[in-house]
Amino acid sequence: MALNLLMLGPPGAGKGTQAERFARTRGIPKVSTGDILREAVHANTEIGLRAKAIMDRGELVSDEVMIGIVRERLDRQDVAGGFVLDGFPRTVAQATALDRIMTGRDPLIVVDIVVPEGELVRRLATRLICESCGANAPIGDGTSACMRCGGRMVQRTDDNEAVVRERLKVYHRQSEPLVEYYRVRPSFRSINGAQPPDRVAADLAAAIEAVGNGGGEGLRP
Repeated sequence: MALNLLMLGPPGAGKGTQAERFARTRGIPKVSTGDILREAVHANTEIGLRAKAIMDRGELVSDEVMIGIVRERLDRQDVAGGFVLDGFPRTVAQATALDRIMTGRDPLIVVDIVVPEGELVRRLATRLICESCGANAPIGDGTSACMRCGGRMVQRTDDNEAVVRERLKVYHRQSEPLVEYYRVRPSFRSINGAQPPDRVAADLAAAIEAVGNGGGEGLRP
């Protein structure tokens, strides 16, 4: 049975770091929408060219284009044994499209990483990102070099408290319907992200194991 994991959580929850760590440990691909969008544009695929034209106009990539890019990525052979999906879906419309993409495949396990807003603000206001590839430094890591590409780590210009709180408001407004969409499923779990990364990783593994050991009967939507 393939292990198909969907990670949810607000900016600063550490879901990208946990997704990458879990994917590496289990030997399955981490599918990040940011990465596959850049890859599709670079590869000049039909959907990638559409996305590039949209971004070149300074517009947001539509649900239709993002769904097409994710469908294209999940059709590749390297995800046959499972994947960790990070950054998609962001809306209920994208979630229902993902259900259609997953038809005939092993079901999704959905994990929501929950962190209090005060802690998110603290983390985001001190967060470093790579100026070359855009990767985030792991929470609490003050390194000066990117672990992915070796680029210089810098603070985002919009990572001040007022802007961070506004971004979190937008996230909660958009994400609450999405979390509710998945919450009713036996394969849904919430874990406490306001812990050291090793503890979060252990809780993530335990949640997935609980679903796999019979805690998620009737997993399909």
